[in-house]
Amino acid sequence: MILPKERDPRFITIRRGGTLTDSDHRLLALWAAACAEHVLHLFEAVQPSDPRPRQAIEHIRAWTRGEIKMMESRAAGGHAMAAARTRTGAARHAAFAAGQAAVVAHVAAHELGAAAYAIKAARAAAPGDEERVGRLECRWQRDQLPDEIRELVLDDQRLRNNICWSVFDC
Repeated sequence: MILPKERDPRFITIRRGGTLTDSDHRLLALWAAACAEHVLHLFEAVQPSDPRPRQAIEHIRAWTRGEIKMMESRAAGGHAMAAARTRTGAARHAAFAAGQAAVVAHVAAHELGAAAYAIKAARAAAPGDEERVGRLECRWQRDQLPDEIRELVLDDQRLRNNICWSVFDC
């Protein structure tokens, strides 16, 4: 479970009664895509003929540009997560990261799922060095945060760290 039981209004768009602007929603989606893409090679090394996780990342980026509808990105996210279910270890987590990134178009709070799964993927790819590699991935992700959403995401990490496998202790 990576979503809180009670939705945070900061991750609900203004038109739906929250406080999230469309521009910040797009920034969250692009950050989630960057997190997922950073570990995508861990899936593609194991399953090079399965394009679903890469397509999910492409779809969320297309959504941020207004080229596709939310439902298309969300569906691509579901396909990436289906690809994850047939894998194990780093490949599985990397595909889940891509799927979580794509569904940010539907629920902005999935941004943290993409980041958390990416850290889990990096850790799983480094047996014996998981903690160090996880911290490095977490720091890399934080370095990618746009200033406009930095405090929002860092606060979200603090609030949801426990339900995200405590991967944001970096």
